Amino acid sequence: MSAPARRGQPHQPAIGDPAVPLRPVVGWVLYDLANTIFSLVVVSRYFSVWIVDDLGGRDAHFGVANGLSMAVMLVLAPFLGALSDQTPRRMPLLVGSTLLCCVFTAVLGSGGIWTALVLFGLANLFFQAGLIFYDALLPVVSTPGTRGRVGGLGVGVGYVGSFVGLAAGLLILGADETAEPRLFAVTAALFLMFAIPCFLWVREPPRPNAVPFGRESIARAARELRGTVALVRGYPTLRRFLIGRVFYADAANTLIAFLGIYLTEELDFGGARVDAILALSILFAIAGGILWGRVADRIGPKRTLDRVLAVWAIVLGLTASVAFFDLPTGLIWAVGPLAGIALGGTWAADRPLMLRLSPPALLGQFYGLYAMVGRFAAVLGPLAWALIVDGLGWGRPAAVTSLLVLVGVAWVILRGVDDGGTEPATGAT
Repeated sequence: MSAPARRGQPHQPAIGDPAVPLRPVVGWVLYDLANTIFSLVVVSRYFSVWIVDDLGGRDAHFGVANGLSMAVMLVLAPFLGALSDQTPRRMPLLVGSTLLCCVFTAVLGSGGIWTALVLFGLANLFFQAGLIFYDALLPVVSTPGTRGRVGGLGVGVGYVGSFVGLAAGLLILGADETAEPRLFAVTAALFLMFAIPCFLWVREPPRPNAVPFGRESIARAARELRGTVALVRGYPTLRRFLIGRVFYADAANTLIAFLGIYLTEELDFGGARVDAILALSILFAIAGGILWGRVADRIGPKRTLDRVLAVWAIVLGLTASVAFFDLPTGLIWAVGPLAGIALGGTWAADRPLMLRLSPPALLGQFYGLYAMVGRFAAVLGPLAWALIVDGLGWGRPAAVTSLLVLVGVAWVILRGVDDGGTEPATGAT
């Protein structure tokens, strides 16, 4: 039963009401948990450290592989978003991209360093593609009044997937320190297992004028894509948000990708301490995602995002200062919870803000741009990290400081964003 509305506030339906049925929400949220297992094991924690410690690679090897896969997605994202607008349902595209990601993840430990990097690039490519289709399904499982809560719930429960990934790593590598290939195969199986409820329970209403996936839908998507960039010029607030997103997404994604290396190589933390800090961070990310989602419904996603960026500034400043000024490494135990709160809040505010600024008829197409700028950030971040650490020799603390600068740039750009609606600029069509 819905909670009564406060005096002066409109009634907000609760999750489980007829307007927001429970089973599709559960399926959608479980997919967030599923893909977070992949993100933790492969992108954040074990693969990058395996490349550096066991296969003799450097930060630059992982950074370039990650950056190149994101560069490909940068090109493909707008087209994939437009394609999802043309087909009757986005779910088949989500299923296909998820299956391909799982296949490449399952064989990730095959061969030497170059084979591993190529397989990682392919797995990451299809993982990122799936996020485009998944994010665009949020309106299917929520109403305008519950998107913050549903999105925040997805973020919060999604980070439970990080605990699942950490537990798998501790069990498998605790029994055999050289069993990373087995861990990657188990990760693929867990990703698929937790994704299946989303495939079965989320039901999309058919879109008018859609055509089955094939030559015609691809041709339509290509035609739509040619006008996308020109069209977004008619939505100046959305355009400013997308530009700002490049910078804060760059900071968040790069820290996620290199945190394991930073703690292990820069601060000389052992694997158990790294896992403990990550677990603490994840615990606070779960709570942060849920709480920030409620804040976004109450005060709006833009004001919520402003507060999240302030937390990011504190996190990055402290992380760099520990190494720069030889501060006690115990401060990282305080940084971890703050990082989790910031990470959960980023996506809890980010996705509802994108939905509020986007015209519903062009949601997939504009989510392609949303994904594109995120991937553009993910191209720049790892490559910049590799340049600062290995190319210029300035070290990892300097690389973290560069992320702090990016958060500041994002805050300045986003000051002009008003999340009041999706009306185009005067004269836009």
